[in-house]
Amino acid sequence: MAFALQGRMFKILCKEGDARRGQLTTRHGKIETPIFMPVGTQATVKGVTPTQLHAIGAQIILGNTYHLNLRPGPNLVRELGGLHRFMGWDKPILTDSGGFQVFSLSKLRKITPQGIHFKSHLDGRAIFLGPKECFEIQAALGSDIAMVLDECPPFPCDEDACRTAVERTIQWAGEFHQYATDAGFFDAGHHVFGIVQGSTYGAMRLECAQRLAEMDFPGYAVGGVSVGEPEEEMLHQVAASAPGLPMNKPRYVMGVGTPPQLLRMIGMGMDMFDCVMPTRLARHGVAFTPDGQINLKNERFKHDPRPIAENYTNETCQNFSRAYLRHLVQANELLAGTLLSIHNLDFFLRLMEEARAHITQGDFERWSSAWIARYEARDNA
Repeated sequence: MAFALQGRMFKILCKEGDARRGQLTTRHGKIETPIFMPVGTQATVKGVTPTQLHAIGAQIILGNTYHLNLRPGPNLVRELGGLHRFMGWDKPILTDSGGFQVFSLSKLRKITPQGIHFKSHLDGRAIFLGPKECFEIQAALGSDIAMVLDECPPFPCDEDACRTAVERTIQWAGEFHQYATDAGFFDAGHHVFGIVQGSTYGAMRLECAQRLAEMDFPGYAVGGVSVGEPEEEMLHQVAASAPGLPMNKPRYVMGVGTPPQLLRMIGMGMDMFDCVMPTRLARHGVAFTPDGQINLKNERFKHDPRPIAENYTNETCQNFSRAYLRHLVQANELLAGTLLSIHNLDFFLRLMEEARAHITQGDFERWSSAWIARYEARDNA
């Protein structure tokens, strides 16, 4: 039953080369792919309300199992109606498993075959996260897409250590899948995605992808990229993972990337992306334009009456000048982060919308090459 249900939940509508336009069905609505997912680690996309996310066309957002487990706790979220009701978001939610914290909180954790022992970065208390706990937390949150627990190896990483991380990731994925199956998670319409690891060892990534594919997850992610390796290596490892992933399942590249990186990965057959970059850079006064990033702290924007980007319909571009936004940034006003986050997220979401349209039209490769050349021209000038 689970297999049949999973098979109906993602369909590829059209392709151009390896680029795909698809549709993923979840308990809280359909997601048109390729798609960018705003990051809401602690049940909030920083500085942006759900109403504002709706206005710019966000289809799905992220939460994080590790952080929400610490605060406010999954039992409280379940008591208050689940994560959707708790944060006032009625569209799909994907929850990252906490595996990335294996990498980012390396001084506060110990990894065993059973799972990960953490010391909370908030108060130092002991936390254990194994496949069972990871599943139960995400089930309590009511995630539409739950991510398996994985071990994200650092960069650089020697081959033996990477092999250990990959074997643990595969083992934990199988255990997580079994817990989800036994609990009726799949039959209730939820998704679970397996995560491909392998650092910079392409053959190991391909093997990991193939072994995970045998478990018949509803979707798959490429993890452990953009953790310090050069951009060229990151793109190479995404490409190395792709041949091992089922053609008829969604493919999610975790934690990336820049607009040109997203277009290049769509061209490799990837469907879903997330990154904190749009909101993080917004809080530092940086905005995205079709001609690259601009830093509104710069003096040259002091008298600039133009919007950040012409022909954008988001609230920021329709109502406020670069000069006004620079004033907010210089004055350290909270509104600066909100308005720039709205624009930056809209920029990423609009890019995905345009990519979908050009895949449908059959000219994605030509369009994306021209788009990237324009965006990167300033850097090459």
